[in-house]
Amino acid sequence: QVQFVESGGGSVQPGGSLRLSCAASGIPFELYDMGWYREAPGKQRELVATISSGGRTHYPNSVKGRFTISRDNAKNTVYLQMNSLKPEDTAVYYCNAPFTATGTWGQGTQVTVSS
Repeated sequence: QVQFVESGGGSVQPGGSLRLSCAASGIPFELYDMGWYREAPGKQRELVATISSGGRTHYPNSVKGRFTISRDNAKNTVYLQMNSLKPEDTAVYYCNAPFTATGTWGQGTQVTVSS
């Protein structure tokens, strides 16, 4: 079955960095566009980065220039490098395929940015 396992979250001070990883299984990973989402308390889940099967990336203005998404098709893994973190980046981060209904979500990984 389809499964996403996110890891790499933690607590950092403003300006710090984290690298998130998401291992996917049960999908033809190399054929799927992939994305990272986040959900902050009291807010809707939002898409913060996408990478196409061909490696093209896209970011909303809120994270552009600070976040970088990448993928390793040999490992069925997608990454999110987050730099210059801000308190408003605090959220649970999830990965999924943004344009294909996978029917499942992983447990997510908590990112907390606080001084």
